[in-house]
Amino acid sequence: MPIVAQSTETTDWVSRFADEVIEESERRAPGKPVVVASGLSPSGPIHLGNLREVMTPHLVADEIRRRGHQVRHLISWDDYDRYRKVPAGIEGVDDSWAEHIGKPLTSVPAPAGSAYPNWAEHFKAAMVESLAELGVEFDGISQTEQYTAGVYREQILHAMRHRADIDAILDQYRTKKAPAKKQQQKPLDEAELEAAEGSGAASEDDGTGSAGYFPYKPYCGNCAKDLTTVTSYDDDSTELTYTCTACAFSETVRLNEFNRGKLVWKVDWPMRWAYEGVIFEPSGVDHSSPGSSFQVGGQIVGIFGGKQPIGPMYAFVGISGMAKMSSSRGGVPTPADALKIMEPQILRWLYARRRPNQSFKIAFDQEIQRLYDEWDKLDAKVADGTVLPADAAAHSRAVRTAAAELPRTPRPLPYRTLASVADITAGHQDQALRILSDLDPGNPLGSLDEARPRFDKAEAWINTHVPADQRTIVREEPDTDLLKSLDEASQQSLRLLLDGLAEHWSLDGLTHLVYGVPKVQAGFSADATPKELPPEIKTAQRTFFALLYHLLVGRDTGPRLPTLLLAVGQERVRTLLGE
Repeated sequence: MPIVAQSTETTDWVSRFADEVIEESERRAPGKPVVVASGLSPSGPIHLGNLREVMTPHLVADEIRRRGHQVRHLISWDDYDRYRKVPAGIEGVDDSWAEHIGKPLTSVPAPAGSAYPNWAEHFKAAMVESLAELGVEFDGISQTEQYTAGVYREQILHAMRHRADIDAILDQYRTKKAPAKKQQQKPLDEAELEAAEGSGAASEDDGTGSAGYFPYKPYCGNCAKDLTTVTSYDDDSTELTYTCTACAFSETVRLNEFNRGKLVWKVDWPMRWAYEGVIFEPSGVDHSSPGSSFQVGGQIVGIFGGKQPIGPMYAFVGISGMAKMSSSRGGVPTPADALKIMEPQILRWLYARRRPNQSFKIAFDQEIQRLYDEWDKLDAKVADGTVLPADAAAHSRAVRTAAAELPRTPRPLPYRTLASVADITAGHQDQALRILSDLDPGNPLGSLDEARPRFDKAEAWINTHVPADQRTIVREEPDTDLLKSLDEASQQSLRLLLDGLAEHWSLDGLTHLVYGVPKVQAGFSADATPKELPPEIKTAQRTFFALLYHLLVGRDTGPRLPTLLLAVGQERVRTLLGE
């Protein structure tokens, strides 16, 4: 599409979509607020893959707001969808929960111990809290409220009158098979297919029954399940008769006054596009297949007098160091899980810097330290004006919205340093403050609050994602056997370190000292650069570092040595190193 609006950020995918959406909105609904949409099903934990369904339109909507346009970001909570399966790993869930399969999510009790009235509200609440922390502004729409209040009554009656037209569209795809997958594309499993189909049920029946096609499915008046079959319908009187295969209940109702049911998914979604006037909505990767909800919806939406939204197909989001995500399995990482260990800016940045069709991973393992290093380098480039335009745009979208800047850590110390300090101090706040103040004696921390919330995130990561056998436990007593066994060169290296401790007691000073000892032992200056040194110096440094780790924590490796030394403290270091 031609670009008709001036982008405030001219080099990133968000701006390009904003240009297109503004143009399309002016064409379809001139003078009205731009409408972008997301759909989420609170059928279980709403995971980090689902978050892309929200962050993609959020970032576009926020760019449109920055340009001074009115925009609504709708999130449809598909809480009137059927309860399809019992998710694994939900506390309090057991075999008895299977009896609720087929009921609306809002009619299923919440998991044991929940403060919320039903299943849908329980899982919705965690997502709402995370979106607030991420600065996502949205208008939430409960589909339970919409359907049970009769909001869509005219649309339902219209769909029933045009059921033959809808059936003809669906029939084009019922016998078609998906094209052969490209060899490099891995096959999608059932969980991924569900995620790709977005908020609706990928495997839900399309309304075909022995009595013909009906795009509406009542919830049973006896057992409240949707295991119902419409057996007759009269367009003039709107009398609808159904039977329930679960409990054999049958009744006849007037659809023009009946509010206990919903359109089947492949009709429901395009109906809402038309009803809400949605201009932009992303879709999952499987929507490229024939008969997918998005592709079929593009034709069905015309029956309701609307047009299909524009929007990208988005790729999956993976987790570094964990199994792939699926809301149907236990232990699924959610936005709330990510926000326990990383600041909102970092999570926003991950979604902003990659085009929607690019997959990426979110780190819950050691990679999170490298991720933070990368972020801090970007932050520094933004501050000194050396950042590239596309990186500047992603950074801007991460740290602020059109409404406000997200709260930031006043003193953003390196995440890996904070993690090491949290590891070593094991919850002792006064010790953590002492160590962090020693990092830069010329500008010490006044309180831990200056390093928060980043310190708290790093501490949470250490406590929840670092295995116990990788945690750092400082020796209580010197390893006298090891100290006695050291040769003269090793003893000399310890003396050089101990002699320089007091003078170099800061993060930068100790870094210079521990790397310098092997250089000095080999006859070089402690300031010699790697280019000035023979390769064997690196080997000598690794040997020296391993010795220090063994003497301090009883292992070959551990936190960065300068941080570890500061954490242990001068007096204890001297004792453990045999002084």
